[in-house]
Amino acid sequence: MTEPNLIGRVYSTENFATFDGPGIRFVAFLQGCRMRCQFCHNPDTWDLTTDTMQEMTANELLDEACRYRAYWGERGGVTISGGEALLQMDFVIDLFIKAKQRGIHTTLDTSGQPFSRRSDWLVQFEKLLAVTDLILLDIKEINNQRHKKETGWRNDNILDLARYLSDQQQPVWIRHVLVPTLSDFDEDLIELDAFIQTLKNVDRVEVLPYHTMGQYKWEALNRDYALAGVAEPSADRVANANRLLHTDDYQNYLTR
Repeated sequence: MTEPNLIGRVYSTENFATFDGPGIRFVAFLQGCRMRCQFCHNPDTWDLTTDTMQEMTANELLDEACRYRAYWGERGGVTISGGEALLQMDFVIDLFIKAKQRGIHTTLDTSGQPFSRRSDWLVQFEKLLAVTDLILLDIKEINNQRHKKETGWRNDNILDLARYLSDQQQPVWIRHVLVPTLSDFDEDLIELDAFIQTLKNVDRVEVLPYHTMGQYKWEALNRDYALAGVAEPSADRVANANRLLHTDDYQNYLTR
């Protein structure tokens, strides 16, 4: 049973998103993230609280989302992203329970860093899975050392989350941000592909090309942008990543 007035810390919302799950979606980006990805385009979401965030209840957020429901069609719905949404898991559970009561498709976008096999954490996570239709799981890098360089954290528990979701048969889209000099190495893409093939629940694999659109936010926050001067990946390198990850082989989401 969820508490009636749980408060979520919301960084921003987007009304007509087409890259955050199936169909047209309402996306809420929650505040707070422990990872420090060098390519992050929202570094202003890192702190758990800021002066610019908005505090909202689940019903307030859903009321806002439902203003655009007529545009979602049969496949759209609500996606919760971040920051890292799992840092506000109790709020997301409350939100998704109420979303399902309204007949809304629910998607969680996560990098998986908070995942734990600790019993109390899993109890809450299983409550969340019960009301989650789809998970977008970002695997930044399969190589542990490069993952730590790229994000500040190891990837052991993130890969463990992928295995756990596979065991639970939870539908998942795997996403990989392709960053020259950081995550665009053929040997790592081949290893990531081999790992994905061990999973039983992957409906789609997506390559997300790195972009520089968030650099100005780093500068506004007086933070050094580690990737200054790094170009966006070429079309050939994006095509290469799609080929090595066999993205065309994953089209199960079209039939769900």
